[in-house]
Amino acid sequence: MQSLQLRNDTLVEIATFLARRWSEKEKVIVEFSDKKENTTKLKENKISLVSPEKYAGTDFEKYRQFRVSIWYESMRIKFCKKILSNDHAFGFILNTLETRRVELLGRKVWRGMDEELIFNYTYAWLYRPQLGNILGKSRIVEAFYQKFLLGDIKGELQPSFAERVAMASVRAKEIIVETIEKKYDTEWLEKKIPEILSILNIDALTTVPLAVPWKGPGLMITPQDFAKALQKIAQNKEADFGKIDIDNILSGKDIAEEFKVIKEENKKNENKGLGSESIGIQVPGSTNVDETKIYDQDLISNLKTKFKEWKTSWKEQHVISGEEFDAESYIEGYKPFVTDVKKSIKSKIVILLDHSSSITDQQVQYKKATLALCEVLSFLKIKFSVFAFNTTQKQVVCWMVKPEDVKWNNASAKRLAQIEANGGTPLADVYQKMYSVLKSKKPDIFLTLSDGEPSDPDAVRAMVKSLKTLGIKMVAIGVGHDTFSATTIANNLRYLGYEKTLAVSRLKDIPNRVLAVLETS
Repeated sequence: MQSLQLRNDTLVEIATFLARRWSEKEKVIVEFSDKKENTTKLKENKISLVSPEKYAGTDFEKYRQFRVSIWYESMRIKFCKKILSNDHAFGFILNTLETRRVELLGRKVWRGMDEELIFNYTYAWLYRPQLGNILGKSRIVEAFYQKFLLGDIKGELQPSFAERVAMASVRAKEIIVETIEKKYDTEWLEKKIPEILSILNIDALTTVPLAVPWKGPGLMITPQDFAKALQKIAQNKEADFGKIDIDNILSGKDIAEEFKVIKEENKKNENKGLGSESIGIQVPGSTNVDETKIYDQDLISNLKTKFKEWKTSWKEQHVISGEEFDAESYIEGYKPFVTDVKKSIKSKIVILLDHSSSITDQQVQYKKATLALCEVLSFLKIKFSVFAFNTTQKQVVCWMVKPEDVKWNNASAKRLAQIEANGGTPLADVYQKMYSVLKSKKPDIFLTLSDGEPSDPDAVRAMVKSLKTLGIKMVAIGVGHDTFSATTIANNLRYLGYEKTLAVSRLKDIPNRVLAVLETS
């Protein structure tokens, strides 16, 4: 994938979407890991993936392998009760049997995966080591894996060992059939592992070396190698998958369109501000971030319900006279007639979030309110971008959370979640870093959320004046721990030249205040 230069946040966004859809668990977290294999932690609902760059093949083939790896880990989350370490024979064999069990269960739900699974099995065969290169009892464990999942072994085994491996493979398949027919789970399957170990005549603690394609200098796989391996896998797997269309598997036509869209979106994003380091703005790059901690679904749902009339651009309003009479309003002393008023929010807004150290104790709630605001703005199809600032390694950094022309998504939430509160409030420096973006984009409103007095008020006043000359409406919200402190901060901000200042003491009120600003603009 290096030639495509797909950003990790783009890939994590795709992986998170697929994992949540396939596992049917909305709080699944997906990250990239430096580890040598894909891992899933059930208690944490976390999937750690090997980067697609590590796989062999073309960019498209790497993506197909990456996609199947997400599916398998999603099926583990959906169907497994436990996942053990692969370091020793007991855990390795249990996980191997579970791979087949979750595959069979998953295929009943996701019938369109068969061709991709055969494609992935072909690469799995090419990746597995020759048995002659493995020493000791580990060779028996590897031979069992190959025979059980891939249908054959690579290399030669002593006749007595080969017989044990064949017997263990047959017995393991019988166990899987019984597990599925009787709807048993991992815990029942785990009790059967000693039987497989006994047939193989190996100890449960036998060390299992890691067998992955990126171990050592890597593999060179030619199209001819792949085609030959595909023919072999198709024969071995026909009993499980039925008739296999090799041409369809080679073309991957069902995934090709999806991959094309991803490439196009990636190119668009590259031109929409995600590579803005050159102008002093950085993009948070970590993917191993749990963004679910800053989601407040109740707040988001309430806000969407409250502002849903904006979605259609029509708002119901009570008036003194009209065609539709509201008896309840009349009895309660309100204007008794109802009419629909056309509403349209066309303002473009840039939001800047103060992440100085003073918000440390409430930064999670602060981020929850901000994320809810972004969800609603996206829901209402309002054009907006989000930036934040803090101090990192003694340097003031302005972070790009969401560019204007990129949809609010899981990747944006991850960027917001990883920005830590730290440092002072050097607003003038931050405005200077953002000046080029603001001058080129010319938003209607530039909204700053801050909980403290800027370090250089005179410099801020000069920058506010400069930005106003671009035709940007400068608005600030003072965030405080209570009404008094919020009002004090808002009053201080007013003297810096902002056209409108508001005070917020309850963080959950931030979205309402911002939407109110848009409504009156």
